Amino acid sequence: MTEADIRKLACELLSEIAPETDPDALPGDKDIREELDIDSMDFLNFVIALHKRIGVAIPEEDYPKLFTMDGIVKYLTKRR
Repeated sequence: MTEADIRKLACELLSEIAPETDPDALPGDKDIREELDIDSMDFLNFVIALHKRIGVAIPEEDYPKLFTMDGIVKYLTKRR
């Protein structure tokens, strides 16, 4: 899975959680929780969805690494 594939998947999953937003327009370095106004349960559902779709275990202590789109791509690229 390429970085572009990971970004596309993350945007797709975020669109399901926050359908009124445009995750594709997110700056890579901005906190997705603030930019998309998602709460902790929505974020947890996003992480679970990433795990199910990619098959990568994401321990709770690593959640802060997934707060930005750049972080998501970097983290999942390394874990693949």
